[in-house]
Amino acid sequence: MKTFVAGATGVLGRRVVRLLVTAGHDVSALARSDESATLLRRLGATPVRAQLFDPDALRGAVAGHEVVCNLATHIPPTSKMALPRAWAENDRIRTEGSKNLVEAVLAGGTPRYVQESIALVYRDGQDRWLDESSPIDAVANLGSATTAEANAARVTGAGATGVVLRFATFYGPDSGSTLDMIRLARRRIALGAGPDRYMSSITTDDAAAAVVASLGAPAGLYNVGDDEPVTRREFFASLAGALGVRPPFIAPAALARLGGPRAAGILRSQRVSNGAFVEATGWRPASPSVREGWPVVVAAANAASRGGSQ
Repeated sequence: MKTFVAGATGVLGRRVVRLLVTAGHDVSALARSDESATLLRRLGATPVRAQLFDPDALRGAVAGHEVVCNLATHIPPTSKMALPRAWAENDRIRTEGSKNLVEAVLAGGTPRYVQESIALVYRDGQDRWLDESSPIDAVANLGSATTAEANAARVTGAGATGVVLRFATFYGPDSGSTLDMIRLARRRIALGAGPDRYMSSITTDDAAAAVVASLGAPAGLYNVGDDEPVTRREFFASLAGALGVRPPFIAPAALARLGGPRAAGILRSQRVSNGAFVEATGWRPASPSVREGWPVVVAAANAASRGGSQ
C-alpha cells in the first residue's frame, strides 16, 4: 500500500514508518530538512521535501497515495509546558496543518486518512470507563485537537475513510517527557498530581502498532490506550518499581489546580476504554498496563543511556 506519513521523524512517527516498511508498504514521508531526509531514508521511507503549511506543495506530495497518516505534533519540553505560548506551534500543526493535509487528500482522492488526536479531551470521569461517546471538554491547548478531528471527519463526509485515534498518554524510552518522569522519580518526585485519579497511558511501541492497525479500521473515532488504566498512585509506583526506588510523592490535585486551565486538562480522572478499537481491528497492546510497560521502557532507556555514554 502506498502510504504517506506526516510527522514521520517524531517519537511515534519513526516507529510507524519502521513498522509500515517491515510490513511491505511503500512509504513516503514529509521531510523538512536534510537531516530528516537522511533519517527517513535510513528507516526505509522516501523523503518528500514539503511543509505542512504549504498547501500547494502538499497537494503534489500527497497525490497518488492510498493512505495519509497525520502524526505531526510539536510537544514542548516539560520545562516549558506551562508557558503561555509554548503550545502555539503544536496548535498550528493541529489546526492549519491538518486542514492543509485534508484538503490535499480530498483534492487527490486519497481513500484513507488517519489523524492522531488525544484522549485528554474527555471530561473527568472519576472511576467510570470512558468510551468514544463520553462527553469532552477541550480546554486550553486541547481545543486544537478537536479541530484536527473535525478536519478528519470531512474525509468521511466526502465518501472516503477518515479515522481519528484518540491516544492515551505516551511513554517510551526516547520520549523527552518520559525521560523527565524517570529522572524525577529517582528523586521521589512525580510528574503529575492527584494520586487517586485515573490516567490512561500507552507505550510508544503499542501506539505505533495501533496506527498500522488503523489502516484496516472502518471510518470513525477510536480511543487507543492500554487495557488497564490505573490511578496515578499506581502509575508512579510501577515506574518506581521498575527503577528500584521508593514510590515518589504525588501532589494533591488541589495544589496543581493553581496552574489554571492547562493544568486542569491533565488533572482529570480518565479511565479510557480501548474496546471499540480492539473490536474493529484486532489490535492488542503488548503491554496491557504500566505494570508490564514500565519495566520494558525503563530497561530500554537504561540501555540507550549506556550506549550513549560509551
